[in-house]
Amino acid sequence: MEWLQKLSAMYDVIRPALDITILASLLYLTYGLLVKTQAVQMIKGAGFLALVYGLATLLKLSTLVWILKALAPGLLIAVAIVFQPELRKIILRLGQSEFFRPNAKPNPGHLEAVITAAEILSQKRRGVLVVFPRKINIKNIIDTGTKLNAEISSSLIVAIFEFDGPLHDGAMIIQNERIAAAGCFLPLSEQQDIKKSFGTRHRASLGMSEQSDAVILVVSEETGAISLAFDGKLYYDLSPAESTRKLQDLLEHGKRSAGIGETSVDAGDTNLFANGSFDSVNLEAAPFKK
Repeated sequence: MEWLQKLSAMYDVIRPALDITILASLLYLTYGLLVKTQAVQMIKGAGFLALVYGLATLLKLSTLVWILKALAPGLLIAVAIVFQPELRKIILRLGQSEFFRPNAKPNPGHLEAVITAAEILSQKRRGVLVVFPRKINIKNIIDTGTKLNAEISSSLIVAIFEFDGPLHDGAMIIQNERIAAAGCFLPLSEQQDIKKSFGTRHRASLGMSEQSDAVILVVSEETGAISLAFDGKLYYDLSPAESTRKLQDLLEHGKRSAGIGETSVDAGDTNLFANGSFDSVNLEAAPFKK
């Protein structure tokens, strides 16, 4: 029984560290979900009200404290109503996340096949929408299309998107080094400041990137521009080489590489992007039409 006592004593020593580690991990995961939605504004507002309440209590401002206490229940209900879409996204991400699934390293040959097909279709001014899921399960999106479970090849991708067939208008899902499905329906973006000239494909790519951690490849039917959408942002008119490098980095490491974001533009050009961000732009890009 002596070893049990030693084990119990050892656990008493590491318990505080374990408690803090688990709490910090939960806070980090929660922050990661919040920062990808507009709910971060809700947190800032709640923090401000908490600060005001703390100062009012410290300074013994009884009237202000009474008003804040009276308004607190109503504010909670108002927050739940106003930020219902953001709260829904957070719950959806928690329900769909596969935190313990290891990241599958992308096959460079498969990525090259996709980019080659995108380049061919870009020259022909044919629209393309390809989704690369990461950790969040998107089975509900796959179920909206036609399941293929086919090998990845440039010729098959070109064949699906080149002609006005039944699968050409939807999105293709590439998962586990296979073409899982095509003709899938994606949710449209809920952002209010999207440039009016954005087409449905760009809005769908943004919507998908808002509701999941997937990376979406888009080819504009009007301009032929190749773009990537992830984390609720659209990076417009990338070169094939830059698209390949960025895709591989995002799918392998799940983070941004230094490639996108090194070039800045004037503030007046921020309307190129759906959310006003100008982390990336190709300065030699054709005028934005879609």
